[in-house]
Amino acid sequence: MLFDTHVHLNAEQFMEDREEVMKRAFDAGVTYMTVVGFDEHTIPLAIEIAESHETIYAAVGWHPVDAIDMQEKHLSWIKQLASHPKVVAIGEMGLDYHWDKSPKHIQKDVFRQQIRLAKQLNMPIIIHNREATEDIITILQEEKAEEVGGIMHCYNDSVDYVKTCLDMNFYISLGGPVTFKNAPLPKEVAVDVPLNRLLIETDAPYLAPHPNRGKRNEPAYVKLVAEKIAELRGISFEEVAKATTENALNVYNIIQK
Repeated sequence: MLFDTHVHLNAEQFMEDREEVMKRAFDAGVTYMTVVGFDEHTIPLAIEIAESHETIYAAVGWHPVDAIDMQEKHLSWIKQLASHPKVVAIGEMGLDYHWDKSPKHIQKDVFRQQIRLAKQLNMPIIIHNREATEDIITILQEEKAEEVGGIMHCYNDSVDYVKTCLDMNFYISLGGPVTFKNAPLPKEVAVDVPLNRLLIETDAPYLAPHPNRGKRNEPAYVKLVAEKIAELRGISFEEVAKATTENALNVYNIIQK
């Protein structure tokens, strides 16, 4: 049993064959998925997909790249949608200094607004971080984000920051890059993070793991991530699958029926 904690089945890359993609995931042992909405178009579809499958959930938030487009009405909308029974987190949110569409000060403001909303709602948050680790940590600390905690999505930084994240009540989630031959950092993190604070994800359709790197990613491939982590830690695949699924159910406050 596997839990893909971060997947974009609502992306246009899956418009033509979404049901087949989900079936392949279920057939591969991926029991649970969280579909992450991040703008006006993807948020409603994330909820729609979650509504259609018992073990698929949704997260709703505003992506930092598009922070400049977020208006007050969008924050109110996210707050309203967060009460939906299949919505389990606020996000993805955070900072992205790779692309320059949204100025940094606007990204920071939108990030803070969403953290405050999540605290009002007592819901975990999903953090997007690209080339902005120091500012992310500063804002999380200043906003006391540890009160709700959440997920460091597709963690791509040094082990030096892991303890700080854990101390702030965050889980560390790893995806396809842990399988890349030229990516030592996620491999170090995969071994360093306590097993009870580790999550797995695909971020599909992006970041497909080896040997599918460069192709469209799918939630079924989260199995490759779990297998690689098991190899790196010297434990069984079953142990990784069980622990990461339990961790995901915990962070998302999902009660198994």
